[in-house]
Amino acid sequence: MTLSVCMIVKDEREVLARCLECVRSLADEIIVVDTGSQDGSQDIARSFTDKVYPFEWCDDFSAARNFSFEKATCGLVMWLDADDVIAQEDVKKLCALKERMEEYDVAFLQYVTQDDDGRDVLRYVRERIFRRCMGFKWKGAVHEAIEPRGRILYSDARILHKKVKPAQPMRNLRIYQKIISKGGTLDVRGMFYYGRELFYNGMYAECTAVLTRFLKSDGWSENKAEACLMLYDACSALGDNEEATRFLLKSFEEAPPKSRACCILGDSFYARGDLPSAEYWYRTAAALPQDINSGAFIDCDYSGFIPYIRLCVVYDRMGDHKKAFYYNELAGSIKPKDESYLYNKQYFMQRHRLI
Repeated sequence: MTLSVCMIVKDEREVLARCLECVRSLADEIIVVDTGSQDGSQDIARSFTDKVYPFEWCDDFSAARNFSFEKATCGLVMWLDADDVIAQEDVKKLCALKERMEEYDVAFLQYVTQDDDGRDVLRYVRERIFRRCMGFKWKGAVHEAIEPRGRILYSDARILHKKVKPAQPMRNLRIYQKIISKGGTLDVRGMFYYGRELFYNGMYAECTAVLTRFLKSDGWSENKAEACLMLYDACSALGDNEEATRFLLKSFEEAPPKSRACCILGDSFYARGDLPSAEYWYRTAAALPQDINSGAFIDCDYSGFIPYIRLCVVYDRMGDHKKAFYYNELAGSIKPKDESYLYNKQYFMQRHRLI
């Protein structure tokens, strides 16, 4: 079965060739839709494919992505961003996935961001490959998505999202506000992401109003749990600690517990000097299953490093230095260059001769 790889691009000369080189052996057809590059991105794209199309930008990511899908001619269509990278082992997995087309209509792949040391920071799954004849359409001017239907397959193949330049901080917020100012309405998913953009831009009061309204909707439970944690942060920033705590606890009502929420509870008990309760919540955070196929965002630090380093401190305070050392070493196995881990290691060597 053949595969069209579809991209929308604007001013991505720093990363575009890197991405296209990854898919050269995977794609039977590469389609690049350029939304107004001024840096020569079109020339880079043309060195890989003759299917480069201009698209007049209209503040609508779905419109651009749908245009790219309309140009596809293969049996399968796959989307990528210019700053995505696919390791060779994952290219092989995707080549095998092409041959299994009769088994699925939509394939979800893992989407991963990493730090400078190549360690996973955030992991989640995205709808990535589609059977073209089913006419899937993108929806949403920002944070666009396709609603999956038919036979769904989850693959462990990974797409690495490797940005080399900062995002435009106000772009998404501006698009949402443009829609609202023209009398448009946001669907439930759009409301969630609008609230998130307000939060990222430090507009905490506005974020609180939008996400509180979102929580009363029939939105996806995982988004509601994430909204609760954003509301915790927003209310904390506004100095309303009582309301922040209410939203933190509400996150447990919306979806399975999140490691970050458990760590926050651990921090609150630690601050009160209740070490056994702090230990319980940190251990819970570290032990929670991380089901990436649930669709939830997995914050890798909070599902490993942070609860381990917190447990190190708690056990040291409780006088169990060997257990404290053990958890510090677990933290170091994840982030061996972290200053907290290295400081603790020096402490155990000097004070307790545990190295």
